[in-house]
Amino acid sequence: MEEQSETISTLFHLFKYNASKCMAAEIQLKHSMAEWITGAGSVQLKMVLQKYSGFVDQHVQKLAEFTEEENLNSIATTDQVMKAFVDEANQKNKLCTDAEVRDASLLASVQLINHFKISMYGTATAFAKELNLEQAAAVFHEMEINEKHIDDRLSQLAGFEINKKAHTTIVIPE
Repeated sequence: MEEQSETISTLFHLFKYNASKCMAAEIQLKHSMAEWITGAGSVQLKMVLQKYSGFVDQHVQKLAEFTEEENLNSIATTDQVMKAFVDEANQKNKLCTDAEVRDASLLASVQLINHFKISMYGTATAFAKELNLEQAAAVFHEMEINEKHIDDRLSQLAGFEINKKAHTTIVIPE
């Protein structure tokens, strides 16, 4: 169980807490991306996941720089929401017996995570702006834009390839 050393009594404390959770979430996601890329059957899905993995790496680097610059001493080690999303994705993917259906499952899981991260970064941007932390606001906004870019690409891929292939899967009775 994670201990919190500080209380949250101001918007700045909440901002710092959320920033540390962003870092924890990105690191947790980073640990799963390689396995998901390897497990994807669609070449297009692999390519989008590789691009997303690059964004995750960039986000980890920028968040590390941010936490160092801001001297954030209470860094979260786990984000329970991300842990739940990753665990659910892994469990669901293991249950999929068809490669095309597994790709649809993986894409949907990654997009769910992506939507969570859009919300995280949008909230961090809003808090930073309210606190007149313009540089921090710009960093979080850039990460939000990266997430929205991947979201658009995942939606296109789902609509034009992945879901169509999963829908036409032929199940042979055992």
